[in-house]
Amino acid sequence: MIKFEKSERLKKLPPYLFVEIDKAKKRARDEGRDIIDLGIGDPDIPTPNFVIDALHRASRDPKNHRYPLDQGLPEFRNAAAKWLKVRFNVDMNADTEIYPLIGSKEGIAHIPLAFVNPGDVVLVPDPCYPPYRSGTLFAGGEVVKMPLLEKNHFLPDLKAVNHSILHKTRMIFINYPNNPTSAVCDKKFLKDVVDFAAKHNIIVCSDAAYSEIAFDGFRPPSIFEVEGAKDVAIEFHSLSKTFNMTGWRVGFACGNSQLIDGLAKVKSNIDSGVFFAIQWAGVAALEHYDKHVNSVIKIYAERRNVLVDGLKELGWTVDRPKATFYVWAHVPPRYTSATFAKELLEKCDIVATPGNGFGETGEGYVRFALTVDKKRIREALDRIKKRLI
Repeated sequence: MIKFEKSERLKKLPPYLFVEIDKAKKRARDEGRDIIDLGIGDPDIPTPNFVIDALHRASRDPKNHRYPLDQGLPEFRNAAAKWLKVRFNVDMNADTEIYPLIGSKEGIAHIPLAFVNPGDVVLVPDPCYPPYRSGTLFAGGEVVKMPLLEKNHFLPDLKAVNHSILHKTRMIFINYPNNPTSAVCDKKFLKDVVDFAAKHNIIVCSDAAYSEIAFDGFRPPSIFEVEGAKDVAIEFHSLSKTFNMTGWRVGFACGNSQLIDGLAKVKSNIDSGVFFAIQWAGVAALEHYDKHVNSVIKIYAERRNVLVDGLKELGWTVDRPKATFYVWAHVPPRYTSATFAKELLEKCDIVATPGNGFGETGEGYVRFALTVDKKRIREALDRIKKRLI
């Protein structure tokens, strides 16, 4: 049999974290074990009925069975613009400053192809959502890590960026509320990022996938709530987490029209857009946002409290996150991230994500996803108490 060598760009990539976790989980389930999955951030709550009903209606209309337009439905872009105005008091031109995505992940992975040349530097938080790194590498860019440290509240220290690389730095990724650390930021931090980017002619890619999963009255800001952001920034929004639509693959990018245009040129040569019927479902979701989001937040807040309180009772020092559906916790002293995740799976039949899988600065942490019900979270805590503590 002929052996085909993978490209050098693929060889540079580490194994995709969640694929490896899924393989380990499948092996355990094949052995008949009762696995409690706190690993991948895939909501267990069903998509709202009003969204499903909108999809059903639209899917029966033959007009929606054709190739989607490059810009997508004007109704979807208009719904996104209206939602941004209501949620953040931000004005966006639906024709030039909003673009539909097949989930925000692909937009994040594709944006470096539009603006990063081989050898250009991209500033990437560490730990981080893996496509920030992989998208940069696919474009031939150089990843320069910005450590997210607990002493800095898991915010990158922009003053610590090596000034000798700024002349070739093309892009910076930020992500608040943050995956995996669940950290949040304020408008002052976002203003600092915008000023830093404007000074050095750097594109800001703001991943806002978790902007709506926030607790205790906290309302995460958009980068476009600060002056000057439209000069330098593009922001990625997803319907996946807010509306439990991970499998539907729909989101949108918004912001600087030049950045939107560059992303659109890449995508028009790679994909054919989001199925029209799913865009109509997205319209329903965005237009009825208030009908749904509070109930979801309540569910995740209750789960957060059960897990955090339970871990504290077991002697762990763990913060109560203000946003996302993740809990980022120190591993016990005798473990590394990987050995603790392995112990959780092998001894407790619990899947959690080792922090170092998101980057070397994640070593010493583990991420728990709040994507099972309270009963299962309590069972997981009981297993940890009886089998590990």
